[in-house]
Amino acid sequence: MTEPKKRRGRQRRANGQGSVYQRADGMWVGAAYVLMPDGTRRRRPVYGTSEKKVTAKLVQMQARSDQGIPAEATGWTVERFLTYWLDYIVKPARKPRTHQGYEVVVRIHIVPALGPKKLNKLSAADVRLFLRRLEHICLCCLHGTDAKRAEEDRKCCAVGTCCTAAPSRRLVQQVHSVLRNALQAAVREELLSRNVAKLVQISGPAYDVNRGLSVDQARKLLMEARSDRLQALYVLALYLGLRRGELLGLRWEDIDLESGDLEVRRTLQRIEGKLTTVTPKTRHSRRTVPLPEVCVEALRDHRERQKLEREAAGTDWTETGHVFTSKVGTAIEPDNLRRSWYPLRTAAGLGSVVFHGLRHTCVTLLLDVNTPPHIVRDIVGHSAIEVTMTIYAHASLDEKRAALKKLGEHLG
Repeated sequence: MTEPKKRRGRQRRANGQGSVYQRADGMWVGAAYVLMPDGTRRRRPVYGTSEKKVTAKLVQMQARSDQGIPAEATGWTVERFLTYWLDYIVKPARKPRTHQGYEVVVRIHIVPALGPKKLNKLSAADVRLFLRRLEHICLCCLHGTDAKRAEEDRKCCAVGTCCTAAPSRRLVQQVHSVLRNALQAAVREELLSRNVAKLVQISGPAYDVNRGLSVDQARKLLMEARSDRLQALYVLALYLGLRRGELLGLRWEDIDLESGDLEVRRTLQRIEGKLTTVTPKTRHSRRTVPLPEVCVEALRDHRERQKLEREAAGTDWTETGHVFTSKVGTAIEPDNLRRSWYPLRTAAGLGSVVFHGLRHTCVTLLLDVNTPPHIVRDIVGHSAIEVTMTIYAHASLDEKRAALKKLGEHLG
């Protein structure tokens, strides 16, 4: 009977080099004190099938530690890192609305599926499978939408008939984007060596061409808006292309009717249950715009109308300084603007055009009258001229026909 092969004993190594030894099952193990993501130094093991492989891993791990690069956060779950990311990376650096949107995506979609996984063990296959499942999940079942309805109105998930309300491609893209941004932050924080979400490709949503309103539709809207108490809001939206939040965040101190200037300095949003004014969307969004005479006249009329409303409200009036307010002076809830917009668009025969379509209209009509794209960009506050030209500047069939006719005449 042959004697079992004796395993090699522990090798004596110099201080700071760590230890390398072979276990009873033949596996080689190395261990050394290295820098951790939380700033402490702890003993970390490495494993391999030979002494040479373990020694190489140990040397590499110690070299990274000596350079101030922490070891990967093997103890962190995806949920723990996402909580850290939202609180200490996103919240201090991004707009409150952005943080709120990221938090919703993380809480509802990412954490339930990937939260328990170890951060450094997350693979591209995990991300790909997660997104494929998300594409086919029923949002009604996920959110319990049907169960929240009155019992007589329940018709699908709550009564055992799934309505298969699958997420849009845009939602899937947003979830992937949030996860990708979070894992990229983990790479920058040197908690991960690579971003596995970048290895997963998904198809983006297809957007319909949206040129906004035609000239005749815009004129019809302005005519119908004359009897609306927010007439000046629609005039500014069409002529200046201001966003909804920018319009509702305007204060009289931002407007000089004598010189004819308007400064976009803030936007109104509902954040964590409160109406809040924040700085504009991008640095290009903060801008000063000259007011055409039609806008000046609309704002003067609006100021007089607001004065009468203030007198009628008496002690119930709340002075906020906002240009566009409720009948008692309070800021207008952005989502409540539809109470004015829906009847107005119906009266003007605009179909299902959304309020943001007025911004599209402004851009398109400015380009139609041969306004240089960089001027259009500065008026509406786009972050880059590519946004102005790529998203909004869609040539109509008549414009293409006229251009080709000119080319034919020129060559002929």
